[in-house]
Amino acid sequence: MPFDTKLIDDLVRVATGAFGAVAGVREEARTRLREQFEHILSRLDVVTREEFEIVRALAQRAREEQELRAARVAALEAAAKPAAEAKPAAAKRPAAKRVSAAAAAAATAANPARKAKTAASAAAPAPKGRRARTKAAD
Repeated sequence: MPFDTKLIDDLVRVATGAFGAVAGVREEARTRLREQFEHILSRLDVVTREEFEIVRALAQRAREEQELRAARVAALEAAAKPAAEAKPAAAKRPAAKRVSAAAAAAATAANPARKAKTAASAAAPAPKGRRARTKAAD
C-alpha cells in the first residue's frame, strides 16, 4: 500500500488550524478576563501600586522621625532630671508661692488698697488658737 502524502498534509493543516484556533481562543479568553478584572477593580476604588509605594515611603519616613523625636525627648528628660534634683526644696514650691521680696514690695506700692490691707494684717493680732503666719512660712 503506497503512502499518500496528500492525506497526511491535509491532516497536518487541519491540526495546525485547530491549534491556531485554540491559541486564538485562549488569547481572547485572557483578554476578556483581564478587561473584566480591570472593570471590577476600577469600581472597587483600589489604589495603584505607585500610590501605595508613595504612601508607604511617607509612613516610613514619619515613623523614623517619630523615633528620632522620642529619642531626643528621652535625652532631654535625662539631662533635665539631674538639674531638677540639684535644686533646693524651696524652689520646688508652686510658682504662686515663690514671690521675691522686691516683687511683693513693688506690687504693694503699685496698689494702694493692697498696701492698706498688708498694713492692716501686719498690725492686727493673730486670731485666737492660730499661729501668726510669717513670710518664711509662705
